Amino acid sequence: MNRNLSSLQSQLAGLDVGDSNPVRVMAVLNVSPESFYQGSVQVHREQIIAQAQAMVDAGANIIDVGAMSTAPYLKTAISAEEESERLSRAIAAIAPSVSIPISADTKRAAPARAALAAGATIINDVGGLKYDQHMAEFVANTSAGLIIMASEPAPQPGSPMVRIRAALQESLSIADHAGIPREHIVLDPGIGFFRQPEILWHEWDRVVLQELASLRELGFPLLVGVSRKSFIGKVLDQPNAADRLIGSLTCAAIAVYNGAHVIRAHDVRETVEAVRMAEWLQKTRP
Repeated sequence: MNRNLSSLQSQLAGLDVGDSNPVRVMAVLNVSPESFYQGSVQVHREQIIAQAQAMVDAGANIIDVGAMSTAPYLKTAISAEEESERLSRAIAAIAPSVSIPISADTKRAAPARAALAAGATIINDVGGLKYDQHMAEFVANTSAGLIIMASEPAPQPGSPMVRIRAALQESLSIADHAGIPREHIVLDPGIGFFRQPEILWHEWDRVVLQELASLRELGFPLLVGVSRKSFIGKVLDQPNAADRLIGSLTCAAIAVYNGAHVIRAHDVRETVEAVRMAEWLQKTRP
């Protein structure tokens, strides 16, 4: 299937995403106590349900449930069995009480399977289909939407955008080979996940935000996650993620202005307002 570069469109679990739609906001709901931002973590069933409902009320279009921290600078791995249990318990709790799609933030096929069985309809794979060799085939055999994040199992040569495009193209080849419908795919450049010594991580992330529009050539809508991330802390001298709201909103607005179609965020109401202003400016610029 050829992608129309003049109008990027996909569907995530029935939710239209792309140039002809409003920018969507994906709300982060973590059930992993190890997560880098404790303000996003809920572990008790009643709190998980209340948080999900509050996110919907604040304007979220998707709820992204994470059960294992994927921050590349933290040692937070848990077993696939524990991740599956956490995901399925949280998703089963909120699925009956929200009317928007639920995404599972996982790079492993077994937790992804548990999440879909519990009520999720989107897989957000930060491993780019490369971490678990069974993930692509599993997704292909479902009707789930798929978010593919740029991922390099081993560092490659080149500038940030060259490497991100190459990583995403490799993932798209895996998806094509497995038979995943291209119209169900959204791409994520992986801000915060590239940490090699050739370039400081916050400089890498700056380049990605500045040159985000160049990824349109891949032919898919773009998701950007900058919320509370460490590059903001580095630039603003804020080691505590709880202090990074203003920086997060600024970067989210810039991402929208430069072409993001989905913003993944912890602070839903504030992000929705920032996104709408940036979207208005982006669509009305000469």
